[in-house]
Amino acid sequence: MTAELITGIAELTTQAAESSHDSHDDNRLADAALVIENGRIAWIGPAADAPAADSEVNVHGRAVLPGWVDTHTHLVFAGDRAAEFEARMAGQRYAAGGIATTVAATRAASEADLVANARRLRREAAASGTTFLETKTGYGLDLATELRGARAAAEVADVVTFLGAHLVPPGIDRRDYLDLVTGPMLQAVAPHVDFIDAFCDTGAFDVDECREVLLAGRAAGLGLRLHGNQLGAGGGVRLAVELGCASVDHCNHLDDADVDALAGSDTVATLLPACDLSTRQPFPPARRLLDAGAHIALASNCNPGTSYTTSMPFCVATAVLQMGLTVREAVWAATRGAARAVGREHGPDAVGSLRIGGRADLQVLDAPSVAHLAYRPGVPLCVATWTEGVRADPHASRDLST
Repeated sequence: MTAELITGIAELTTQAAESSHDSHDDNRLADAALVIENGRIAWIGPAADAPAADSEVNVHGRAVLPGWVDTHTHLVFAGDRAAEFEARMAGQRYAAGGIATTVAATRAASEADLVANARRLRREAAASGTTFLETKTGYGLDLATELRGARAAAEVADVVTFLGAHLVPPGIDRRDYLDLVTGPMLQAVAPHVDFIDAFCDTGAFDVDECREVLLAGRAAGLGLRLHGNQLGAGGGVRLAVELGCASVDHCNHLDDADVDALAGSDTVATLLPACDLSTRQPFPPARRLLDAGAHIALASNCNPGTSYTTSMPFCVATAVLQMGLTVREAVWAATRGAARAVGREHGPDAVGSLRIGGRADLQVLDAPSVAHLAYRPGVPLCVATWTEGVRADPHASRDLST
């Protein structure tokens, strides 16, 4: 085993404390260094006290933080919806049924094509600092394509979610489709996925239908997640809390009871700011959720229709500039908070934090502090990543030597 020392760190964000609050300085160390050994963090401390190692990387006064944990993406698809986006920007209202174009293209694509496109997007995400990523099925909506999608997702993502209950496809009886999702389709995809999800909203599925889908997934041994309260008020958030879902995602339209329910639960509210910009939906009440004591995460929601971005830095900057979060809170939500949303906050395979014995998933910014993520929005600041201790340089022309 060889040890690699990373030194010259102006600011090291560890997320090792148990809170994102600004008063918890344990999450940030100045003039720091760390040692990676066998894919794990072996040592963290002041650069002046750094032990000897087999190799050394000096980042010359840059910031280091955990790699982004993107817990809500839809990378398994084919086709393009730029025309739909342009129409929406011209004033057309977003509705849940817009995925039909993607479903048709995805059904026509080969599994190899689906894998290739998802890998392209995964590489793009890695270039902006994402080292751990979830993705979903949900653009097949028939057994054969959902199974292809699940296998493709398992080749590309760290966590896979079954979203057969995305919409009822045209021409199929609603009851027949629910029976398919909770029966043969679930049985076929279960060996390839970790979670089950449903779209609980206007134009998609109601609370009782989503409960049926999620309980079937639980019986099959899958974790539970839910799309909820994106397009309007409803019972999605409270259903997610009732069933103990790991996360409920979107959360744009919340009333006091929803906020209280989340604050009194372990369910994470995963917020998707890039999607809200693209659909011109109101932002979720991030500040209100945090102040009430709820757990939040940030994710990209990368998909071809409503959030065609893999950039977690863009989501972090938007959360700070538009949603009332501090930089520390937004970075926490995109790392440690996001790890909580997929059950990877603690244990030997934990992600989203840097602590001794944990996975060496980290990124280097071409900036002295994480504040630059919002201070310089849109600038590609990530110059290197390590994923389980393996280094990648996404922008070869911007090295660490100066």
